[in-house]
Amino acid sequence: MLTDEIENAKRLVRTDAYQMSIGEIVSLYDDGEIIIDPEFQRLFRWGNSQKSRLIESILLGIPLPPIFVFEKEDAKWELVDGLQRLSTLLEFMGKLRTPEGMKERPSILESTKYLPSLHNCVWEKSEKIEDVDVDNQIEVGKINQLAIRRARIGVEILKRPSDEQTKFDLFQRLNAGGTIANAQELRNCVMLMVNKEYFRMVKSLAETESFRQITGFTDDQKDRQKHMEFATRFLIHCFTSYDGKLDVEEYIDDGTVKLCRLNNIPDARSVFIRTFDLLFAAVGENALRRFEGGRYVQKVGLVGLEGIAVGVAKNIDNILNLADPKSYVRDRSQAFWAQQESAGFTSPGLRGTVRLTRTVPFGEKWFCP
Repeated sequence: MLTDEIENAKRLVRTDAYQMSIGEIVSLYDDGEIIIDPEFQRLFRWGNSQKSRLIESILLGIPLPPIFVFEKEDAKWELVDGLQRLSTLLEFMGKLRTPEGMKERPSILESTKYLPSLHNCVWEKSEKIEDVDVDNQIEVGKINQLAIRRARIGVEILKRPSDEQTKFDLFQRLNAGGTIANAQELRNCVMLMVNKEYFRMVKSLAETESFRQITGFTDDQKDRQKHMEFATRFLIHCFTSYDGKLDVEEYIDDGTVKLCRLNNIPDARSVFIRTFDLLFAAVGENALRRFEGGRYVQKVGLVGLEGIAVGVAKNIDNILNLADPKSYVRDRSQAFWAQQESAGFTSPGLRGTVRLTRTVPFGEKWFCP
């Protein structure tokens, strides 16, 4: 019953809320009591105009949205949402640290709509600031420093013993409606939250030569993390099952966390590399493209990934034991598109939930020697 599900889910979440000054939050960061993962932080960053508008808002007294933190077992807070705002403030003050623990270069502001005098404005003059000589830097001044430090911001706390899964769900739900990060950028952040080594493994696989040649993503698509999305989806389809009930994006989100926790790095790497090396050796850069009328057409899409790449992966050991695995994969991948079942994979209006229940099972069966 829905009522029971709501009550059970509520028991997994305990929250609290404070109003704190920015100065207090900065002190917590200095003392190591609020944690911003530097690697997580570098996945996506605000531009200078966005940073300047944040400082403008504080100086004008415009209320800031709350930040969300997760209370760890040692009572320290881990930042879940508010990364850009807090990073911007720490960087402007010259306190933001690199992954190696060194201080980042302080930022310098630019003119804003209401405060054009923020141009070249800094917390304190510094030779470390790029592009602008010290003589041309303008300090924000003690009065405005105090105004920034005293400005208050809400802190929403997920307290123990909240289920850790709620941390990942909260992060994605808070950010999914924004324009700063797309779905895969959010998954990248979740991977880093759960298992840094798994994230680094997926990132390295997405940059392998055979995979890059086969997917053929442009620089713009890579900037939007399309290569990471395809690599992540491939591994999820290989190692987790889909029952067709969850929305596909939710299934991919949940699968990301499951694989990070499973931590099957050797198996994942082996299946990925052997599959895409074989596909590239057999068919080349056209391995996942539609074969029609004796030639390859269209761009690489999810049907090719789910039906062909995952189909080969699920049979990789048996295929490699064949006398001529490359010819087998080439012939089967070309014939894949001519099958009656395949014609229905791209029907107009076909929901992703339905497509996925068809492509992966068919591909697994089709590429079975």
